[in-house]
Amino acid sequence: MSNTSNFRQAMREVQGQQLVGPNVIANALPFVGGGLVLTAVGTYGGLGIIQSNPGLFFPSFFVAIVLQLVLFFVAQNVARNGNNSTALPLLTLYSLLTGYTLTGLVYVALGTQNVGIQGIAIAALGCGITFIVARSVGSNLSEEDGMALTKTIGLGIIALCVVVFGQFILAMFGVFTPTWLEIAISGLGVFLFAGAAVVDFYILPRTYRNDQYLSAALSMYLTYINLFIFILRLLIAINGRD
Repeated sequence: MSNTSNFRQAMREVQGQQLVGPNVIANALPFVGGGLVLTAVGTYGGLGIIQSNPGLFFPSFFVAIVLQLVLFFVAQNVARNGNNSTALPLLTLYSLLTGYTLTGLVYVALGTQNVGIQGIAIAALGCGITFIVARSVGSNLSEEDGMALTKTIGLGIIALCVVVFGQFILAMFGVFTPTWLEIAISGLGVFLFAGAAVVDFYILPRTYRNDQYLSAALSMYLTYINLFIFILRLLIAINGRD
């Protein structure tokens, strides 16, 4: 959920600005789609490893998380400077690593009754529907409403990141979130990242020039990956109840 830094930076840059990149989203969309396909490839490879050699998967999972975080900040800075030829291979590797780190969640989904492959398809479809709605709503927000929504969603995602990080730390010590709380957290995550999808269509053309399409693509990619994660988490929590 590295796009919390994107929100803070964008909020600082966007205030009082008109459109600086009216075509940046159109330029970014092919790369968003390509990144999502690469993420699916990374997840598919991870599933192969977790099934054939789980002892290898778990150490490599933590290595992938570290590399993913490093690549995010490096690729973000390179893309922001407009060095697209260098940023593109970095973002390609980042997308593959993101898919690999999603393997555990997808593996749990496939093994959860009433979720399985159909649940993964529902999560992906939910992201697609959100994109269509968000494009219409976000592109037509007024300046006042757009900034208010941006600040609200940004603060909500920061709070969500703190909660999820706490979950991760507690899980390492064998303390797991009760089902009702997991449903609430996942539902909140779906709501916030659906809102982030709307914000993207308002804020990105006011933040990035047309030639900074890879920075815009990274922001949108993170929004839809996190939306997918929380929809899937919600389905698992609901169907995994005792």
